[in-house]
Amino acid sequence: MKGEGEQQGASVWRFARASRAHVVIDAAGYFNLLHEAMLAARERIMLLGWDFDTRVRLGSGRRWWNLPRRAQYPERLGGLVVWLVRRRRTLRVLVLRWSFGAAKVLLRGSMVLDLLRWAWNRRIFFRLDSALPMGCSHHEKVVVIDDSLAACGGIDITFARWDTAEHREHDARRRSPGGLRYRPWHDLAMLVEGDAAAALGELARERWLGSGGHGTGRRAALDPCRPRAATLWPQRLVADFTDVEIGIARTRAPWRGGPAIREVEALFLEHIARARRYIYMESQYFASRAVAEAMAVRLTEPEPPEIVLVTSVSAHSWLQRQAMDNARARLLRALARIDHAGRLHAYAPLTAAGTQIYVHAKLMIVDDAIVRVGSANLNNRSMGLDSECDLFIDAARPGNGHIGPAIANLRHRLLAEHCGITAGEVAAALRNGSMADLVASLPKTGRRLAPLPLRRLSQTQKALADAALLDPERPDEIFAAPARRRGLFPVGSPLAPPA
Repeated sequence: MKGEGEQQGASVWRFARASRAHVVIDAAGYFNLLHEAMLAARERIMLLGWDFDTRVRLGSGRRWWNLPRRAQYPERLGGLVVWLVRRRRTLRVLVLRWSFGAAKVLLRGSMVLDLLRWAWNRRIFFRLDSALPMGCSHHEKVVVIDDSLAACGGIDITFARWDTAEHREHDARRRSPGGLRYRPWHDLAMLVEGDAAAALGELARERWLGSGGHGTGRRAALDPCRPRAATLWPQRLVADFTDVEIGIARTRAPWRGGPAIREVEALFLEHIARARRYIYMESQYFASRAVAEAMAVRLTEPEPPEIVLVTSVSAHSWLQRQAMDNARARLLRALARIDHAGRLHAYAPLTAAGTQIYVHAKLMIVDDAIVRVGSANLNNRSMGLDSECDLFIDAARPGNGHIGPAIANLRHRLLAEHCGITAGEVAAALRNGSMADLVASLPKTGRRLAPLPLRRLSQTQKALADAALLDPERPDEIFAAPARRRGLFPVGSPLAPPA
């Protein structure tokens, strides 16, 4: 049943062609590519994210001890933005961050000075997004440069995100700006060029205006950018996809008379229903009732598709573990009861030393015919509370019939990264076996995928997880009594545990 004011049946906001598109794996490469593209910006850079840290280094460039070398560009986000607008009189930079936790900026050392420098410049605009119901967050991560090149995915330009595909156990470069080491981190983003980038530019401008960001220095500051003669596509990057149609899906909670938008959820259900051979997913969380029920329907079929989930061993904080890990344990155990063919497999990536590689990626691949990358996790919040944006490429759409090999190659690269082997070895193994067969055949040493351990829950933890108290589906459930919540196992759900 749809909530009041909710859109009915919509699963896509916009389709648009992309001259090129590429899935960037892990933040080391992503930050370098953004740095290169921002250096070529002429009119507008828009950055939308859950968090930003101006101390993050995006690429190689001038550091503070090289200040006299004015010909070089800074590598830190804060200094780079100032450097760019001083040298490009036509350039404006707009940064939109979720308002929650803004006070912690005061604890980030030189970031305070960066924001003061930004505030002093009339062509740099930093806004905090509070245009959301209480309990909801601005979670989408979108970058748009001159409406010509854009990125969308799970990677925030903030601390503790940078890592390489090797996820080395002791990588000295994997440190926060304050010098603290952090765990290996896996993430993804999709880079698009052309009309798809322009569409993301429109989405970003709508979000900016909807968040109260009207003061941009001149009336036309938020008009679409003029067409560029030169490409912004990074020169060294060979695109995964060329001349493809990109789909864009969103989540928006109802706000000030606007309807709820649940395109992200509807699209997940459509894509799961379309699978014939396999579904490969990477997600920070797995706590969505709707997604789990859609998977349950498929697993009860006589010949269900193989479903592989790659996720983290555990969430970051105690509260996240109570909200997400406990719900994940309940849902995966419920799915296991009906998985008669043993087709569902949940794994966690580990380093050679057994350290968990934190999965922050949000990806789904279906039959090597659909690839989807975005900001939405497989939890209830991403389906109905938080602002989200996902991109997908579907071989069934007009002009996309050629994308199958590129999606297959991406899946092979991801499995290779997690299993510590080459993409060619993955491709060879999958010709005669499943993804689960591949994982089972590999040594239990080295970088690997290990079966996900499920937490043992007390009766209290089970009750809290089942009620979805910390991960509601709709804003009106945040403060609702338990009896008014749908929870993980509503009456009639295929996941409902036996009496």
